[in-house]
Amino acid sequence: MRRGGTRRDTRSDDNLGHTRPGRPVRQASLREHNLGLVLRHVATAPRPPSRADIAAATGLTRATVSALVDDLIGGRLLAEVGPAPRTGAGRPATGLVLAADGPAGLGLEVNVDYLAACVVDLTGAVRHRIVRRADQRPHAPGDVLAAVAELAAAIREAAAADRLAPAGAALAVPGLVTTDGLVRLAPNLGWRDVDVPRLLGSHPALADLPLTVDNEANLAALGELHAGSGLANFLYISGEIGIGAGIVLNGDLFRGARGWSGELGHVPVRPDGPTCRCGGRGCLEQYAGQERLLREAGIAADGLSPDAAVARLTDAARAGNPAALRALREAGAALGVTIAGVVNLLDVDTVVLGGVYAPLAPWLRPPLEAELAGRVLTNAWAPVTVRESVLGGDAAVVGAAGSVVRAIREHPARWLATAGR
Repeated sequence: MRRGGTRRDTRSDDNLGHTRPGRPVRQASLREHNLGLVLRHVATAPRPPSRADIAAATGLTRATVSALVDDLIGGRLLAEVGPAPRTGAGRPATGLVLAADGPAGLGLEVNVDYLAACVVDLTGAVRHRIVRRADQRPHAPGDVLAAVAELAAAIREAAAADRLAPAGAALAVPGLVTTDGLVRLAPNLGWRDVDVPRLLGSHPALADLPLTVDNEANLAALGELHAGSGLANFLYISGEIGIGAGIVLNGDLFRGARGWSGELGHVPVRPDGPTCRCGGRGCLEQYAGQERLLREAGIAADGLSPDAAVARLTDAARAGNPAALRALREAGAALGVTIAGVVNLLDVDTVVLGGVYAPLAPWLRPPLEAELAGRVLTNAWAPVTVRESVLGGDAAVVGAAGSVVRAIREHPARWLATAGR
């Protein structure tokens, strides 16, 4: 793993390393490929497979599988469990599972009104999570990132007590992020050209870890993709003070030419509308952002945590408060107008409501779906599904940690090469 953004580098997608026509396959490259093959088979098997099961499923010899499994166990990537259920005569074999006390992913998130950190183990389970609620806008980027590093130190200490060792860290930021981790613009934070890896990399809690930086909606969409949602083509909407989107097409995150896709909050709903923090006018955030929702619902957020403010809005909607219902109806309609354009352009079949939109989905969905029904050309025979996020408000930070774990599972040889250092 390297410092910088998580944009996929297609030059390194070949697991064998040297499999182009006319090029030999090196023994080391073949071993790297087979280590990944074995680890991924264990990760996706419906029950703990034995060494013999893996050999039968992959076509590798039993001796090769045994040697690979021993390496993976030694690197704390696999663990043995009780004998696998007997499938025939003879002695039952020992099953294999992903190790729950080995390398892990450290996820970090900066958002406008909170900081978060979590640790996800190799199985994908969230083992530790910390959220600190506070408005980050009054603080300089260096101070905000110093607070993030303090969260990282605290959560690493908790993880160490469970024998979990973070193999890398990923930070989610609500803004435009380059492939080397520079935050070009985060309008709702007031950040411009912030060199996050430089500011974070020297902190003791993170200096020893590879660090990636990415847009929070992208990482949230990746988290949703790998959380068992069963979705392959969807638009993930991150609803906070700002509004971001992650676009997943055919199981892959679509980043755009420079990695800056998904700025849905700055698509204009009305070109002559109010001025946005980005400098434009009539942006979606001005009609469906969290602050607009609370203000139009008549809820004073001063002194309340974001969770408490949204909970108060939810309670007001349940009680039938006219102002709350009107605010949610108008926000849902604005979302529907904007999302319909995305659906017509990209032909996604599902919209996932994340962030604060997840608990507000019962009231946002009807006006949103009404706009989609009237604006999406294919709606008559292929209506768009609107659903809540599986991960809820944790999608970005869990997706960040999960990106580290998936890199280990895809390329275990890289972890094994450094585990003994």
